[in-house]
Amino acid sequence: MATGKEGLLEADHASPAAAVFVSIAAALGGFLFGYDTAVINGTVTALQDQFAISSVAIGFVVSSALLGCAAGAWFAGALANRYGRTKVMLAAALFFFVSALGSALATGPFQLTGWRVIGGLAVGAASVIAPAYIAEIAPARLRGRLGSLQQFAIVLGIFSSLLVNYVIQASAGGAAESVPWGGTAWRWMFAAEAIPAFIYFMVALQIPESPRYLVSKRQFAKAKTVLDHYVGGDSDAKVEEIKESLHYDRPARFSDVRGPRLGLLPIVWVGILLSMFQQFVGINVIFYYSTTLWRSVGFSENDAFLTSVFNSVVNIAGTIIAILLIDKVGRKKLLLSGSATMFATLGTLMIIFATASVDSEGSPVLSDGAGVLALIAANVYVFGFAFTWGPAVWVLLGEMFPNQIRASALGVAAAAQWISNWLITTTFPELSEIGLGLAYGLYTGFALISFFFVLKSVPETRNIELEDMEALEAGRKVGPRDA
Repeated sequence: MATGKEGLLEADHASPAAAVFVSIAAALGGFLFGYDTAVINGTVTALQDQFAISSVAIGFVVSSALLGCAAGAWFAGALANRYGRTKVMLAAALFFFVSALGSALATGPFQLTGWRVIGGLAVGAASVIAPAYIAEIAPARLRGRLGSLQQFAIVLGIFSSLLVNYVIQASAGGAAESVPWGGTAWRWMFAAEAIPAFIYFMVALQIPESPRYLVSKRQFAKAKTVLDHYVGGDSDAKVEEIKESLHYDRPARFSDVRGPRLGLLPIVWVGILLSMFQQFVGINVIFYYSTTLWRSVGFSENDAFLTSVFNSVVNIAGTIIAILLIDKVGRKKLLLSGSATMFATLGTLMIIFATASVDSEGSPVLSDGAGVLALIAANVYVFGFAFTWGPAVWVLLGEMFPNQIRASALGVAAAAQWISNWLITTTFPELSEIGLGLAYGLYTGFALISFFFVLKSVPETRNIELEDMEALEAGRKVGPRDA
């Protein structure tokens, strides 16, 4: 029996199960993406105590990985075009592994920041490669659901990270305490990521290369084999379509994303703004700072960890619903409903925190009723994001760009997303000291603007073949093809 990539290609005809398998394998990068970005959540207070650093400094340590994310996303597209999608996955897995162990052994904030940046490079690369790969190997009728696996893996990674953090700190009696098996709890929180990083590396060795990359490298027989086994239909005709859509007379270049509007093509600007709004609604404040936030309004450390884990469960539930709906309802309707839901819930949080009394240290003090309402609003907000903007943006970024510019344009959009994430994450500690009402007021405003942006500028890509995206981007009417 054949093993490895050859073994995956032994089927006699296209199999939806095979497409699901390789999509799940690619989405493991999303799992590590979520795990790595959320692992810092449970360590914030312990790091502040251990290294005696200010709120501004801890904001930078927390957000430092995001600088690496932006760089990793920016270069991942070009690297994927040159070396292939699966090779970039393997490199990302190695970076995840090294960063996990390095962060666990860090002896100071500067050293920890360096290791977190290395992990960020891996996260940024994974954020580009997984949606691009899944979009390029999935049949059009399944592309939304399979593309949503990226976000499902992200939220599962966030949940796993928060759960592992909770178990470790509970066994130690606090993130800054020593665990029974030796060492400090927060160090084991970082070290635990090395296990899924190793699994990701081994799985990435087993999946086939993207057929669109193979065509770009003139490996037509291999591309046809992959299309036969994962996509189906007339693979010879599909190879010809891919060649035409790639402008096959020349290789893909990063400069292909340039255009007349502020230096970029209009469709690239749509991707950038989608990415920015996904972060400017403040979702990662919940996942990076929720434990610290709930402690600041009176929760015990243990209850704050449990609340963060519950937020993550809600996130998973919402993402599962998105997977079921996205190919039926479409991307645009989901985004519009998400913007409306987030506007209402963020507005509620803004009012609660803006009208709350404060203690002698300036922290808000919530009554029992206000605390319950804030928890409900926060979880409905997470749910509203999870079944709409969370998965739909990644699906759109993976499929909305023409073949010739997909990896490069996705890299630009993802880099913009990580820079936006960094801005929100870095500014939240200072904004929260001024007043949580101000912070949530800003996020409420961005949720409102995002609704009108989607209404006016975002195309619907449901059931559209990737080879037709250039026509859609040019404004020509494109519909689903016959199966």
